[in-house]
Amino acid sequence: METIAKVRRDKYVAEKSIKAITRERKLSRNTVRKILRTDATEFEYRRSAEAQPRPKLGGYEETLTQWLKSDKELPRKQRRNAKRMWDMLRAEGYEGAYDSVQRFVKRWKEEQRIDTAKGAFVPLAFDPGDAMQFDWSTETVVIGGVTQLIKVGHFRLSYSRKPFVVAFPREKLEMVMEAHNRAIAYFGGATTRIIYDNPKTIVHKVLEGKKRTLNSRFQRLASHYLFEPVMCNPASGWEKGQVEKQVQNVRDWLFTPTLRFDSFDDLNTHLRAECDRIADERRHPYFTEKTISEVFEEEAPLLRQVPRPFESYTEHECLATRTLTVNYDRVRYSVDSTAAGRHVALRAYADRIVVLHNDKVVADHPRSFTRGEVVYDPWHYLAVLEKKPGALRDGAPFKEWSELPKAIHRVRELLSKRDGGDREFVKLLCAARDHGVEAVAHACQAALRNGVVREAWILNRLSRDMAAPEPPAQVATNITIKCVPEANCARYDEMFTRHTRGSNVTIH
Repeated sequence: METIAKVRRDKYVAEKSIKAITRERKLSRNTVRKILRTDATEFEYRRSAEAQPRPKLGGYEETLTQWLKSDKELPRKQRRNAKRMWDMLRAEGYEGAYDSVQRFVKRWKEEQRIDTAKGAFVPLAFDPGDAMQFDWSTETVVIGGVTQLIKVGHFRLSYSRKPFVVAFPREKLEMVMEAHNRAIAYFGGATTRIIYDNPKTIVHKVLEGKKRTLNSRFQRLASHYLFEPVMCNPASGWEKGQVEKQVQNVRDWLFTPTLRFDSFDDLNTHLRAECDRIADERRHPYFTEKTISEVFEEEAPLLRQVPRPFESYTEHECLATRTLTVNYDRVRYSVDSTAAGRHVALRAYADRIVVLHNDKVVADHPRSFTRGEVVYDPWHYLAVLEKKPGALRDGAPFKEWSELPKAIHRVRELLSKRDGGDREFVKLLCAARDHGVEAVAHACQAALRNGVVREAWILNRLSRDMAAPEPPAQVATNITIKCVPEANCARYDEMFTRHTRGSNVTIH
């Protein structure tokens, strides 16, 4: 380009002849004439693919074409690149260079690009209260000192661009439903539609067009909040491009560098505050004179409000074992002894596990996500302990019973050192079940103070405490009499006379 510019200036500015230019620039006459005749400012060399003989590749062109056609039907991540095809051709005897294979693959792909609009999109516009978009992302955080991958649910109001982000340990259906509960509570209502891709937790089967076979529990959620679930076409993320972009932005804004919190509750409190900050600080992309929060204030009254949240659980039928446990998501949870060996209904919430037998709750545990863990409630085994008190010493549910007060723990230590102490302590536990842990703890404290750690003494003290009358309410002492009564003994004589009137008794 520099040489062409010099030749053009010599000719049209300095008005030099072609002979002078060829002599000064040391160029051939044909080169100078070509520059001046074409009036071009640059020359670009294009290698003609048709002119290349490709003697070594010729016998393998049909094989390459078949590979490219078959790969075209596969997902993008499963397709072979030119380097991989060259390696496979060499295994079949090809001795040519990689460049020939690369040029063939490139030319074949260019010829297949019939759709000239590929990569172009139509801008979308939404009405206030019309649509919301949802998506999941995977992020890395430190929870309780442990680095772990978590799932983050992203919601975005399509009109006001108001975001909401909530984190969960997993991407399961109960987490999807709980995420909707929190998002709709955060926004103050639901939109007419919510747009999704095709997550397996929601979509059981993709049918023709927009038709889908949805999870029945999710359909109940949509009916509860009065919104229409709309699924994108497969591999058409641009149909919910706002939340797709939000996933990228939130990763840079909120999760870089890595966040560190003690619990998921602390993390979600932080994310909620950050969503408020983003909406308050950032301008709306279309209504640039307003912030996202200001546009959201216009959209909020048009959202559909529902008075109560949805019961965001999934129900599973389980068999309670003889050791009083049920298994869910590779974690075992204890149940009450009344459910031993029976079929029960397990309700999995995002943060807890509830087990029912004959519509009666037989277990309610905080949910654990540590695979292989066993979550015990020692009170579930109390009926078994009454018949088998010896299990108290080595029973797994009683190894770490942190809920008991210190006084009861101390009494257990002292009773365990003598014969029959386990049976005595089981009777104290039964008393705690009937009268309350605090009442038994108070009796145990009295026993420790008096140095009489005996089951009979503690139960006797408990009976006296339970039978003792309640102290009278505090009487006010600052009351003053405004009108002091006068002494009048005549009133007593009048009452005495009225009492004896009508009788024949004479009183002197």
